[in-house]
Amino acid sequence: MRGSLRVCLAAILILGAGCTAEPEPSEQGSPDVIVPRGPGEAADVIPGDRAAEHPREVPVSDADIDYMRMMIPHHEQALVMTDLVADRAESERVKTIAERIAVAQEGEIEMMRSWLAEYAPDADAHDHGGHAGHVDMPGMATAEQLDELRTATGEEFDRLFCELMITHHEGALTMAEDYLPKGIEPRALEMAQEVVTTQTAEIEHLRDMMP
Repeated sequence: MRGSLRVCLAAILILGAGCTAEPEPSEQGSPDVIVPRGPGEAADVIPGDRAAEHPREVPVSDADIDYMRMMIPHHEQALVMTDLVADRAESERVKTIAERIAVAQEGEIEMMRSWLAEYAPDADAHDHGGHAGHVDMPGMATAEQLDELRTATGEEFDRLFCELMITHHEGALTMAEDYLPKGIEPRALEMAQEVVTTQTAEIEHLRDMMP
């Protein structure tokens, strides 16, 4: 009887040792990561711990790059006009909106330059069809119109500034709205939509303050 008990206990101990000898399950791996590919292509799904082997390449289109290259000099001309306001404007409302326009467009220029440096480092924002190409962009003031603005003062300056800036903003809306259906890079699309939202509101304010 005692011999049988010893045999049973030995068997239990062996089985127990066998169970504890089993290797512990490895920790569950990182969740899968979706890596986007080009337009119309299925995304790759890879284990999270291999994500570093597959950098997320967000595709960009020629439309994205062209929009940025065009909008930078377009914004820069707006800054040329706002720079004249402090010394020549009469209306405090004109001075206020000019300052707001300058701050917004300076910030957007920096974001666009940063975007180009990341996605199109070889693109030159000041080489889109040369000087004539810049003048031909929607809403751009001519050299003669800018000279007229530089010589105006007081109420005449306020009127001319509002007129030129309304036209300039309308040109920016045209460029952004033409680009949006063609673009694919999310940050570029977001910046273009911000132009539409911000400058639509500013056009209404400019019209309201026309002398």
